[in-house]
Amino acid sequence: MAGIANSAAERNGAGKQRMRPHRPRRRVRAAAIVVSLVAVGGAAGIAATGPFDARTKDDAAIASAASATSLAQVTRGTLSARTQQNGALGYVGDHPVINNAGGTVTQLPAAGEAIGQGKALYRVNGKPVILLKGSVPLYRDLSRGTEGADVQQLNVALVALGYATKDELDPASDYFSRATRRALIELQDHVGLKGTGQLTPAEAVFLPVDELRVTKVEGTVGGAAGPGAVLLRASSTKRQVTVALNASRQASVKAGDKVLITLPNGKSTEGVVSSVGKVATKTDQSMTVEVLIEPLDAKATGELDQAPVQVAIVSETVNDVLSVPVASLLARAGGGYAVEVVDESGRHTLVPVTTGLFDDSAGTVQVTGEGLRAGQNVVVPGS
Repeated sequence: MAGIANSAAERNGAGKQRMRPHRPRRRVRAAAIVVSLVAVGGAAGIAATGPFDARTKDDAAIASAASATSLAQVTRGTLSARTQQNGALGYVGDHPVINNAGGTVTQLPAAGEAIGQGKALYRVNGKPVILLKGSVPLYRDLSRGTEGADVQQLNVALVALGYATKDELDPASDYFSRATRRALIELQDHVGLKGTGQLTPAEAVFLPVDELRVTKVEGTVGGAAGPGAVLLRASSTKRQVTVALNASRQASVKAGDKVLITLPNGKSTEGVVSSVGKVATKTDQSMTVEVLIEPLDAKATGELDQAPVQVAIVSETVNDVLSVPVASLLARAGGGYAVEVVDESGRHTLVPVTTGLFDDSAGTVQVTGEGLRAGQNVVVPGS
């Protein structure tokens, strides 16, 4: 580099190299790397001249690297710590569809088919078995005068499907009223069931979804539909990414953290952590916890199931800070780091810096240093 005299070590054949740190972990202060310059045949001296006169001799030696370099800018703004994780993109839930109708299976959906609430899941002896939303299984006949949580979810479903208004039928009520019966008859007539005003386990299946997606067909058209048999398996149509996170990093991720999901087609879409598991599972030689992520734009994720994706999880964010590429950090002989700033005239100056938050995904790091400001050029290794 212009302006720096060759040291005694160079005159004796011992070359110098520009030192770069290994990629540091998030928020861990970089360890000092000690540089020893050994002179052949006697003590070595380094003469620092030109723009590095105000720096130490060792700093001048570091900055005089002969390797190809390029420039990057110091930027000011928001910086987030991200960790890259492998994930699987799929659908929420795994629900067995248990039949309670006797007879012969006459119709089944295909794998991948989506079925909404109030629609026929399958048919037995030609009669539809419909999907209704609820977490309590339909284990008994529901008719005028019955009470309970299963009745309350029926009332909710009838209102949601538009067979009664909230003024006509209170969705919070757990009582099977005259209004319940009237709305149920309308539903039965609409789907092709006999309008009895009584709901039996042979006529409907309650599952905790507004719409389900068939993942597997286990029954056979023409086969016996025995009560208790699982004819289908299904998920919801809600998209979800599952990450097996190393248990040692559990505390660094929490519900509400923002993520960036890179899809198999190379495109990216944002998401948010919906839950972090509390029970570790042993996988191969490590312990992991399950992290569930909700994509913010479900349509952008397509329809692939169990597709491999990359997830950059934002675990911490700082605002209004200076940052530089991690590659621009120089390890100082006395410990710590510096960056090599180049002004408009081409003058090179080493500025000692203190590192803060690391963005592993973007390859940038938060820095503070005397005289450092946004827009300045810093030296980075050339490509």
